[in-house]
Amino acid sequence: MFIAVTSEGPSLDARIDQRFGRCRYFLIINTDDLGFEAIENHNAALGGGAGIQSAQMIAAKAVTHVFTGSCGPNAYQVLAAAGITVVTGCTGNVRDVIDQFREGKFAPAGGPNVADHYGMGQGYPAQSGAGMNVPGMGGGMGMGRGGGMGRGMGMGRGMGGASTGGQTAGIQNAKEAAGDELETLKREMDRIGERIRQLEKEKNSKG
Repeated sequence: MFIAVTSEGPSLDARIDQRFGRCRYFLIINTDDLGFEAIENHNAALGGGAGIQSAQMIAAKAVTHVFTGSCGPNAYQVLAAAGITVVTGCTGNVRDVIDQFREGKFAPAGGPNVADHYGMGQGYPAQSGAGMNVPGMGGGMGMGRGGGMGRGMGMGRGMGGASTGGQTAGIQNAKEAAGDELETLKREMDRIGERIRQLEKEKNSKG
């Protein structure tokens, strides 16, 4: 069985990276013999869409599970559409996660556990060992999470005595951005679905 783990380094002894789309490395691990492939995540430098791009890359690796600290809604939907089980709130090092997975101590996430664009512009948060609270503590709940600076509804427009016209423009910009992002995600999921169908046909033809 192959699993993917977000890691701060290319080693089984490295610590879990708390961000999925912008993690430093993905480790693709064979849980039978602990053989692994370390993939440096170049998507971490993207201005946007890092979660989707990273999820597509991992989906192509035919893993059954993804283990990470936090996973946003776009990445979660792509992984779920590919039939991959997502486990969030992971702490410690990669070897710890493997051991706990073998012992059946993990439960699948019911959905994303952070908002869109989590980790954008952040450093690598220290781990507190607080399980599901780690993403909130490490990444903060400030300007990026509170109203969304990129969506025009945050500190710059929604507060500080902004005019009603400015607020209306901010809301409209947010709706347009959300619509564009939704269309992009739909197209990506359609492509993944088509790829899954192709793989199933190839599997059936070989069988």
